[in-house]
Amino acid sequence: MKSILTVYRKELTDYFSSKKFIILLGLVYVAGLSSVYVALQNIRDAASGVDANIFLKLFTTSGDILPSFITFISLFIPIIGIVFGFDAINSERRSGNLSRLMSQPIFRDSVINGKFLAGITTLAIIMGSIVLLIAGIGLRTIGVPPSSMEILRLFFFVFICIFYGTFWMGLSMLFSVIMEKTATSILTSIAIWLFLIVFLPIIANAVANAVVPLDNASTADQVKNYMIESNISRISPATLFSEAITTLLIPVGGHMFLNAQSLVSTDLSRMLLSPLSLGQSLVQVWPQLIAIISLAVICFALSYIIFMRQEIRAT
Repeated sequence: MKSILTVYRKELTDYFSSKKFIILLGLVYVAGLSSVYVALQNIRDAASGVDANIFLKLFTTSGDILPSFITFISLFIPIIGIVFGFDAINSERRSGNLSRLMSQPIFRDSVINGKFLAGITTLAIIMGSIVLLIAGIGLRTIGVPPSSMEILRLFFFVFICIFYGTFWMGLSMLFSVIMEKTATSILTSIAIWLFLIVFLPIIANAVANAVVPLDNASTADQVKNYMIESNISRISPATLFSEAITTLLIPVGGHMFLNAQSLVSTDLSRMLLSPLSLGQSLVQVWPQLIAIISLAVICFALSYIIFMRQEIRAT
């Protein structure tokens, strides 16, 4: 445990003093402040009589030009995770630091465990600080304090964001263990990210239209088409993350796209006007949350196993 803490503190120091951390933090803050400015300009129109969660509108309201904070953060979290993990092992190996580190009284697993925990901590600090900053600005500007349920929803939102970023960090760290060059590992990670957020939705739409064409389709066929496209898109962690945070932060109607069968239900109007409680929202996003956590654990476990079996030579 002592050796893990040694590596953990060293990695935290490296993260906080690195240019990539400062640049990423600056980008997240600029995106967050821009989105909260847009939200404050449009929050009066976004609020409705049946939705008492005004404070959450700060994170979900978009404008005509700029998207909402949750849209911004959905794009930034994978980038942060990839940047934190793509050179975690192969850069240390190529510089010779890894062999020198192994000559010290430090267990091999302490290296990868310490790096992984330091990355999660840094990610948690970035997410926690930007959410607190937006909450503080919103509290002072709109003058409406958040309810306990809104605070809990934001807490679970940060929790999901951390695990989503942990998945991308674990994936890029896995490539840093397998691949020798840092350029190869980051390009591979970015290629997978682009495929999941750009090409997979296109493929899902094409498959759904091929199976159930929408020309002169009935309502039931339209729902079937939507379900096929949604189920294929859920292969992507980005889709799971988007569904989870939308359902969590938009209690009124945010869960509708998870249950397309309800679109043909006669209770549609009542469902639109009935906000979900926190417990009901968590039940809706539980499968997505478990899938994201499982993917993060699997990526780190593979990195750990492969790293422990690799031969480390002095350079």
